[in-house]
Amino acid sequence: MTSVVVTMAVDVVRVYTGGRDGTMRHSDASDGAAVAMDNHIVNTTLIMRARQLHAVNLICLLVAFITRHRLSTKKHANLPTGDEILQRRYVREEMLHDLLNSGKCRALIRMSEKAFMTLCNILKRDGGLRPTQRMSIEEHVARFLHIVGNDFINRFASWLYRRSGSTTSRCLHRVLRAIISLEGRYIQQPKGDIVPKEIHEKKRFYPFFKECIGAIDGTHVRVKEGTASDSRIIKNALTRDDKLVIPTGRYCLVDAGLPHTSTLMTPYRGVRYHLKEYSTRAPENSKELFNLRHASLRNAIERAFGVLKKRFPIIRSTTEPLYSCETQCDIFLACCILHNFLLEEDRDKDLEDEVIQEVLNGPQEEERHNNTRDICEGSTGVDQLRTSIANEMWTNYLMYPNNEIDMSK
Repeated sequence: MTSVVVTMAVDVVRVYTGGRDGTMRHSDASDGAAVAMDNHIVNTTLIMRARQLHAVNLICLLVAFITRHRLSTKKHANLPTGDEILQRRYVREEMLHDLLNSGKCRALIRMSEKAFMTLCNILKRDGGLRPTQRMSIEEHVARFLHIVGNDFINRFASWLYRRSGSTTSRCLHRVLRAIISLEGRYIQQPKGDIVPKEIHEKKRFYPFFKECIGAIDGTHVRVKEGTASDSRIIKNALTRDDKLVIPTGRYCLVDAGLPHTSTLMTPYRGVRYHLKEYSTRAPENSKELFNLRHASLRNAIERAFGVLKKRFPIIRSTTEPLYSCETQCDIFLACCILHNFLLEEDRDKDLEDEVIQEVLNGPQEEERHNNTRDICEGSTGVDQLRTSIANEMWTNYLMYPNNEIDMSK
């Protein structure tokens, strides 16, 4: 821009420089004046340009200062003060102390104080759980149990422990991974070499169900949209890579909605089955007696689901899931592991008795039927075992009548 202005100025000066005869010519004097004028214009332009640059620089510095000040103010406005940090720490320490010394531990996190400390030690020793710079293992585990044992949302758990939402989320997943690492210890495949004590210790079941290794049933847990039939689910459980293995010569009790096979024993279809149906009228034949004892023994799985859901309400919640499908599945597995841990360390007999009454007095499920191709009832090899068990039961029942509804016998 400067060179253009100078050139234009020189050209204008030279236009008005002429001789007496009116012809255009150059003289030393006129040339000196033109050069002086050129220098003046150049200096003036440079000064104006410098002032403009200085003004722009001042404006930029002012904008940068204002922006930095606002960002700094906003950042510091969200950070707790030193007193607030100490107060939050005090709240957490007081809460953990009260949890372990007030006698309310089981009501708040679904296990006794002793079981809680045992769990913390196991997760530290075998699960790889480690304290962080600002959070102890006890706080990790207590916060996780508060969430799954009371169906707390992340926001409420964060407020309760005076932590951020991201900290609560990381804590949940740390403990979740540690608990799931214990799966091989607390969830094992049935071996079939020992008769379950629920069968062996009761005359109504032993020796009739001595080859039975357990019961199979399903329960609804809201994870994602979609449904699948019971037969499809059990087929997947028995054929996938980490499948359920039922030892040869052993079987599990299942309801009438599943196929009757050499490893899955259903009740007789079309015959009274539910316990409430026998509360006013005793069984009248071998099939009814078999169905009654089958139902009485198989509801062990219903009681297990009942205790599991009462102890960990997060898996019985009907609200929209707050976690991903993968995390929801991990949470359900972790609750099953904790359930089995508590069966060893801290059985809640009051809770179990409560669930038993709910099972006995609850609504009856309608009998379900699958496609005929899934039902092997009546086939020679499969049905012969059930028939022999039913006949043996009936003969014994006629000789030694028993109160069939009393589950303690």
